Amino acid sequence: MQRALDPRAAWRAVEARDARSDGRFVYAVRSTGIYCRPSCPSRRPRRDRVEFFAAPRDAEQGGFRPCRRCRPERNEATLAERARAVIDASGGTNVPLARLASELGVSPAHLQRTFSRTQGMSPRAYAERVRGERMRRSLREGRQVSSATYDAGFNSSSRAYAASARTLGMTPGSYRRGGAGMEIQYTLIGSSLGRLLVARTDRGICAVYPGDTDAALERQLAVEFPHAERHKLSTVFPEARQVRDALDKGAEALPPFDVNGTDFQRLVWAALARIPAGQTRTYGEVAKSIGREGSARAVARACATNNVAVLVPCHRVIRGDGGMGGYRWGIGRKQALLAREGGAA
Repeated sequence: MQRALDPRAAWRAVEARDARSDGRFVYAVRSTGIYCRPSCPSRRPRRDRVEFFAAPRDAEQGGFRPCRRCRPERNEATLAERARAVIDASGGTNVPLARLASELGVSPAHLQRTFSRTQGMSPRAYAERVRGERMRRSLREGRQVSSATYDAGFNSSSRAYAASARTLGMTPGSYRRGGAGMEIQYTLIGSSLGRLLVARTDRGICAVYPGDTDAALERQLAVEFPHAERHKLSTVFPEARQVRDALDKGAEALPPFDVNGTDFQRLVWAALARIPAGQTRTYGEVAKSIGREGSARAVARACATNNVAVLVPCHRVIRGDGGMGGYRWGIGRKQALLAREGGAA
């Protein structure tokens, strides 16, 4: 949980134009509707007109717009992108946080806080994801597990196997064998949102895709699960009917589902499941509910990677200004779902 701002200390930093406080918070001026970095060279406002926010996104959700002089909205995103570029260039090898921060000219604590807030994961977790992607490519090319492990930057097979559940969703050997042991059954059914593909494993529903054509939905399943054994069923299994009833009629009985994701994604998806039907939350409100204030963009990315429409109700998340925001399966479908639930924005 992010530590609460101390208004007195924040105001002292603003008065001193303390550049070391940039990225830790922003201040907004009610009389102008503008928010700035603490080091902004503009004229100091009166204290009674100032509000403090932990992140630029929070200030924007409060109705303020960024200062054109100090560009506070670019500070965090730029730092995170620079950090990602360094990690990408290293191939995901373990770059110590202190060395990474020194290279970027900031403190380790500031980098850790800013990166986690804007990317939804720590620099270390991002490096692990980069290594996982390298391992994935090597295994797809037919490399042996031992070679792929060390080429990806894991310095031991035990670490690679410990990370495989997060990066591959299965062990490296199973992934190399084309997802051996992972069998997916799926069916296609009509719904109020058009055609609907519902897929399941032996542990639960793993995919729910609404779309326009069966062929497009099947291609999407193949892209999402390229190494699994996929079997199309000629009959509609009971869990698929449950999903359709939840979508068309608002039925509350939902089948169990089986989805893989990062710790942050699972945290977001769990928060979405707690939003009651007929209500909506903003991306910022979801971020705050999981103790990650300022990570609204990362929440939006987690919504976009949700593989089970309706079961995880990402359609109930909207922009801070009341706009629809994005939706993986089309804004029209998002509007239809919200209208049916009585939560149209």
